[in-house]
Amino acid sequence: MNSQSIQLGLLANWRQFTLLVIVNAFVGAMLGLERTVVPLIAAEEFSLTSVSVTLTFIISFGIVKALANLFAGRNADRVGRKPLLVAGWLIGLPVPLIIILAPSWGWIVFANILLGIQQGLCWSSAVIMKVDLVGPVGRGRATGLNEFAGYLAMALSTAGAGWIAAQTALRPYPFYLGIVFAVSGLLLSLFFVRETRGHALQEAAQHHQTGEMLSFWRIFQRVSWQDKAFFSLSQGGLVNNLNDVVIWGLLPLLAVSMGVSVAEAAAVGGTYLGVWGFSQLFTGALSDHIGRKPLVTGGLWVQSAGIGLFVVGADASVWLLAAVVMGLGTGMVYPTLLAAISDLAHPSWRASALGVYRLWRDSGYAVGAIVGGVLADLFTIQVAVLVIAALTAISGLVTFFLLPETLIKHQHAQPSAIPHLEPPLSETR
Repeated sequence: MNSQSIQLGLLANWRQFTLLVIVNAFVGAMLGLERTVVPLIAAEEFSLTSVSVTLTFIISFGIVKALANLFAGRNADRVGRKPLLVAGWLIGLPVPLIIILAPSWGWIVFANILLGIQQGLCWSSAVIMKVDLVGPVGRGRATGLNEFAGYLAMALSTAGAGWIAAQTALRPYPFYLGIVFAVSGLLLSLFFVRETRGHALQEAAQHHQTGEMLSFWRIFQRVSWQDKAFFSLSQGGLVNNLNDVVIWGLLPLLAVSMGVSVAEAAAVGGTYLGVWGFSQLFTGALSDHIGRKPLVTGGLWVQSAGIGLFVVGADASVWLLAAVVMGLGTGMVYPTLLAAISDLAHPSWRASALGVYRLWRDSGYAVGAIVGGVLADLFTIQVAVLVIAALTAISGLVTFFLLPETLIKHQHAQPSAIPHLEPPLSETR
């Protein structure tokens, strides 16, 4: 495909965009199998009593996925998006089989290392490719649709795996679904998905700023701490996934201790993921109209309120309400953070910037599992949940004070009307 034949926009690329939505649904469904069922395998099959030890599978997943995001973002700018997508699916193929056959908890942790690599490569590639296809207009809608597909599928997979486990056993039956998901995602990616790097280069050629590629270390510094806007987005992403550990790791263990059934715990987790996934269908597009900052800051505070509700009581109705509130807050934050990063980064190094952001965001899984596990072991799971709620509220304050509105960065404005948060993007290696 030459540059003359490349068109940017959702309508112009709707076939590939739709295909990538389906692929990302399989990516999300792979992870959904883990949520609820794996913590219960730790408690019931391997008799793990320490919350910290139980959450090692999330720690390993979070660290590896964060590093895979960084690798994917950088190499997507070098070798393209599709090779990373296909590689991710190949690495993820054995994960369901390892969990089915695992003779010890160490094998489950190893499976989650592979899953973290698969999720990092596949999810990063999918979101980068969608942003490539739509160009500078409608990024919020693009990221919203991407996350909607992934997390709605994750919700259905979580609920489905929990239901299958309740009817049969924790292993092997729920993980037969994973074999179907992995094979389907690989075949679609290998034979039908097309490379989109050319779309990013086309956008860069049309961009109002004529910057060259920055060194990767310079991008890492800017997105991580040097630029206050990028920093506020990175810390918001980290805290968002830190508090997701409440649902993924702590809630199933709290449910077991309080006599809540596997099916009920899975329903709560599925409700959270369902609200999170479905709401992104609207919140991503909404951020294209009202801006990124209101949804990022407001979403973090809504999350905090929802997390706090989990310690009010073990009543199923209260937990469902908490899941809905927390899911809505996450739906406000998740696609908007991706869109804001894409607003600020030049197209020539946007994939790398997204990789750095996703490094910090998904490191939140490991940080949350460590913080939550230690607090739960030292005090109670309820104390751990309350501390995480407080950290989420503080993160909202950080974005309130440090994050400027980024939506104007991709509007059709004159270059002089566009503020620079940092020196011009003309640095070279």
